Amino acid sequence: MPETAADTPSPPAQSLVASRFSQPADYRVARAAGAANWLLLWTAEGRGQVRGSGPWIAQRPGDLAVLPARRRHAYRTDPSARSWGGWWVHFQPRAAWPAWLRDHSREGGVYCVTGVPAAVRARVGSAFLRLHADARWAGGEAPPSQDPAGIAIASAGPGRELALGAIEEVLLLATGSTAAAGQAAAAPYDPRVGQADAIIAADPGGPHTVHSLARQVALSPSRFAHLYAEQTGRTPMQAVRAARLGHAQQLLDATDLDIGPVARASGFASPFHFSRAFRERFGVPPSVYRAGDSGEREAGL
Repeated sequence: MPETAADTPSPPAQSLVASRFSQPADYRVARAAGAANWLLLWTAEGRGQVRGSGPWIAQRPGDLAVLPARRRHAYRTDPSARSWGGWWVHFQPRAAWPAWLRDHSREGGVYCVTGVPAAVRARVGSAFLRLHADARWAGGEAPPSQDPAGIAIASAGPGRELALGAIEEVLLLATGSTAAAGQAAAAPYDPRVGQADAIIAADPGGPHTVHSLARQVALSPSRFAHLYAEQTGRTPMQAVRAARLGHAQQLLDATDLDIGPVARASGFASPFHFSRAFRERFGVPPSVYRAGDSGEREAGL
């Protein structure tokens, strides 16, 4: 598929969607504006390649690629290989996850964790099987059996939270079992950026500003803003906004609080501002998200 081809559609922003894949030699996906949500690709067999706005990066068994939302990306079966297989998951990350991946940043705005040890791969595979089953659970009786056939779409509630937990396990297993030295092309990680991320994650709804965060990590506001953007690819306030929306999503899933209290607890100035920001991020307003309108959530898959 040439770079000028029409974009391959992606799931709606609020969706958590997972599936196994096994693709032939001519397989390729390209999205000039990226996907509405993050995409994780785990290679279990064969060989593939991924890219952001930079060069192609090889993917072999035991490699994990993570492509952030709304950034140009493409992926394909390696031209020299006959097939490529593994798992893909579209999801919205929890606030702490980008920091775990930072040391695995590659040119072009993608993350690649390469060479997950063979001894760890079986557990990663088990996590994907649980993720696929849990994503189909709407509560009530026990989650469905671990049948990897088909596409799993998480609904709001316990199934979605369990699926997110499985993604978290995969990320921890992959990043924790590999050495980051030599993988990252980005600037060396500055612990003050990690400290700022921890402050945001600990209190997403807090009155964070560039000045307040800079003061807490002992940097000037201008130096902090430049350093944070250089190392994360987004501004401090974009990180705060993402953390607030993630916190609001969890409150909508796990509580029966009205939209107003959810907005206030997540640091938004008003329910109107919150609803507008939530719709921009997840594709539907908070009330529709909580109602679990599966028809709207599955549109465009």
